[in-house]
Amino acid sequence: MAVIELPELKPALNPGQRLLGLDLGEKTIGLALSDTGLSIATPLQTLKRGKFTIDAKTLEALAAEHNVGGLVVGLPLNMDGSAGPAAQSARAFARNFAALSPLAVVLVDERLSTAAVLRTLIDADASRKRRAEVVDKMAAAYILQGALDRLRIISPGERLASLD
Repeated sequence: MAVIELPELKPALNPGQRLLGLDLGEKTIGLALSDTGLSIATPLQTLKRGKFTIDAKTLEALAAEHNVGGLVVGLPLNMDGSAGPAAQSARAFARNFAALSPLAVVLVDERLSTAAVLRTLIDADASRKRRAEVVDKMAAAYILQGALDRLRIISPGERLASLD
């Protein structure tokens, strides 16, 4: 399947399928899982990044285990909306994964997601060690929750501004 736009995601899913949110970092991939009603995102785990093919197989296995029909991949745009190296890397990951998998793949703007999660963890008085352990999967949940919230307000046929 190809990388699609957010409004095209819901029709691409079968009833009861979940979404898997990804926060792609240089060293790790934070993962979050939606409920079957596509309302709530929950942090799942953090994967240590390896070779793309190994990461893709791990994601496919998790998708099969949790009845996932699509991936929501965070797109780390610069604050001015331009795409830097991290955004180019996320787009390449999404394209390469979509070429290997029947799962729907969507890129969503993730600006300030990690900063928001870190602020929440600091406010909760989480230790530096604890923050490091959970920030990636919580950022993935933040990204996925934003996409779920937008899916609820998108009317059929509406096209959001492209992230290309």
